[in-house]
Amino acid sequence: MVVCERCKKAQATFHLTDIKPSGDKVEHHLCEKCAGETGHLQKPNISINEILAGFIANKSLAAEVGDLECTDCGLTFIEFKNNGLLGCPQDYDVFREQLSTMMDRAHDGASHHIGKAPKSIGSQRVVEQDVIRLKKQLKEAVTAEDYERAAELRDRIDGWEKP
Repeated sequence: MVVCERCKKAQATFHLTDIKPSGDKVEHHLCEKCAGETGHLQKPNISINEILAGFIANKSLAAEVGDLECTDCGLTFIEFKNNGLLGCPQDYDVFREQLSTMMDRAHDGASHHIGKAPKSIGSQRVVEQDVIRLKKQLKEAVTAEDYERAAELRDRIDGWEKP
């Protein structure tokens, strides 16, 4: 049993390793109370009601998605999630909404695949990816009515897009 290095009383349940710029490792062993007091442990201010409401919402959403089934090949969305493969071209239409959400997450909001590119065109590709990322952030800023941030992002996008 490792004792908390701060209070020297309770059992240490948090084990942290700091790596200094020189490469040296410094280990810290803290109990839950001391980890919270030093800022290493932050307990969210979420009520049990909020947790239960989120759980119920996720369960009902999962039930709705679980009922989706392709009429051509019989594939359910749950089967797709488990094996990662669609069964037929019709599946793209049947699971359009769920696939769209997954694609947005996978491509950081881009509407098309942005993958690896040859190093000879790498810098141009990075610029395109940055512009797509900035446009997504701009849309989020406008939605959140953070117009100062939106103007800043718009100017950055204009700087990249103008020759």
